[in-house]
Amino acid sequence: MTQIKHERSTKDLVRAALSGWLGTALEFMDFQLYSLGAALVFHEIFFPEQSAAMALILAMGTYGAGYIARIVGAFIFGKMGDTIGRKKVLFITITMMGICTTLIGVLPTYAQIGIFAPVLLVTLRIIQGLGAGAEISGAGTMLAEYAPKGKRGIISSLVAMGTNCGTLSATAIWAVMFFLLDRQELLAWGWRVPFLASAVVMVFAIWLRLNLKESPVFEKVNDGERSPVKAHPHKATLGAMFKSKSFWLATGLRFGQAGNSGLLQTFLAGYMVQTLLFDKSIPTDALMISSVLGFITIPVLGWLSDKFGRRLPYIIMNISAIILAYPMLAIIVDKTYSPGVIMMALIVIHNFAVLGLFALENITMAEMFGSRNRFTRMAISKEAGGLVAVGFGPVLAGIFCNMTGSWLPIVVMLIVYSLIGLVSAWIMPEVKDRDLSIAEDAAESQQVINTANTRHYI
Repeated sequence: MTQIKHERSTKDLVRAALSGWLGTALEFMDFQLYSLGAALVFHEIFFPEQSAAMALILAMGTYGAGYIARIVGAFIFGKMGDTIGRKKVLFITITMMGICTTLIGVLPTYAQIGIFAPVLLVTLRIIQGLGAGAEISGAGTMLAEYAPKGKRGIISSLVAMGTNCGTLSATAIWAVMFFLLDRQELLAWGWRVPFLASAVVMVFAIWLRLNLKESPVFEKVNDGERSPVKAHPHKATLGAMFKSKSFWLATGLRFGQAGNSGLLQTFLAGYMVQTLLFDKSIPTDALMISSVLGFITIPVLGWLSDKFGRRLPYIIMNISAIILAYPMLAIIVDKTYSPGVIMMALIVIHNFAVLGLFALENITMAEMFGSRNRFTRMAISKEAGGLVAVGFGPVLAGIFCNMTGSWLPIVVMLIVYSLIGLVSAWIMPEVKDRDLSIAEDAAESQQVINTANTRHYI
C-alpha cells in the first residue's frame, strides 16, 4: 500500500512539469516586466519631482529591493518547503508573485496620491521578491523529485526554458505597447497593461498547482521510509548549512553562471550602447535571438547530462566559456565587423557561458542536496550566489572598464566567473540519478563512503 501511495502517473508528471514551467515563466515575466518598467516609465510615473537621473536611480532602487527580499524569501519558504511540503509552498509563492505583479497595474500614481505611490510600489516589489526567492528552487526541487531516473535532466530543463518564455513574453508585451501607443498614452494608462496581462498566466498557474500532488520523495521521507526531517533537527540550522561542502559547491556553480549572465545580459549590452555607441538593436536583438536558440540549447544540455552525467557537461561548458571569452569579446567590441558577425559572437558566448550552464543548474543542485533540507539549501545557494554575482558584478565591471579605458576587464571577469564554476564542477561528486530520498547532501555522503572504504582497506 505504501509503495502505491508514493507512485505518480504520467499525467501527474506532466502536470508537475507544466506547473514548474509556468511558475518559472511567471517569475521571469514578472522580473522582465518590472525591470523594463523601472528603466522606461516608472521614473516619470512614481518619481516625477526628482531630477531625471535621480528619478531613474530611485526607480531602479525599487527593482533592487526585490533582490534583497529574494534572500529572505529563500530562507523562509525554503524551510517551509522542507517542513510542510513542496506543493503548499509553491502554491503560496506563485500566488504572492502573481497577485503583486497584477496589483502594480492598478497602483495610483505619484500625481494621484503623492509619496504613497512609490511606497506602495516598493511594498509590492518586496512581497513579490519574497515569493520569487523560492519559486524556481521549489519548482526545480518538485520536478526533480517527480522525474524518473535517466530522464531528470531533460525533464528539469523545462524549468530553465520557462525563464526564456517569461523573458521573451514580457519583452514582447512591452514592445507591442511601445509600437501601438505614443508616449503620452503609455504614461497615462498603457504602462498598466503588461502587468494586468500577467494575470492570465497567474490564474492558469495557480489552477495547476491546486491540482498538483505532493512530491513523492517528500511523502516517502516523511512517512518514515527514510530519516524524516524531525529526526535530525540540528542538520537544518544555518550553521550546518554553511559547514556543508555541497552548499558551497552549489553556490559556486550558481555564482559562475549568474556572474556571466550579469556581465553579458546587463553590463555588456549597456556598455556596447553607451560607451562604444553601438545601435541598441544589436545587443538586444542578439540576446533575444540567443534566448530563442535556448529552446534548443537547454533541452540538449539536459539530455546530454542524462547520458554523460552532470559534471562532464558542466566542465566542458565552463572550459568553452573560458576559451571563447577573449576571441568572442574581441569581435563584439570591434566595429569593423558587420552587425551580423557581432551579434553571432554575442549569441555564441551567451549560449556557452549562460544558457548552457543554466540548463544544468536546477537538476544538478537538486541532486546535490539531501531530502531533509533540499528546498532550503537550493533556494539559499541560488539566491545568495545570484545576488552577489549579479548585484556587484556589473558595478565592478563598470569601475574596472572606466579605470582602464578598456573592455578587457569584461574578459577577465568572464574567465574568473567561469573558473569558479569549473572548479566547483571539478570538485563536486557525480550526482546523476542519485537517490533523492537520501537525507544527507551528496558531498557529505561521498565523504562517508570514502572514509568507510579507507578504513576497510586499512
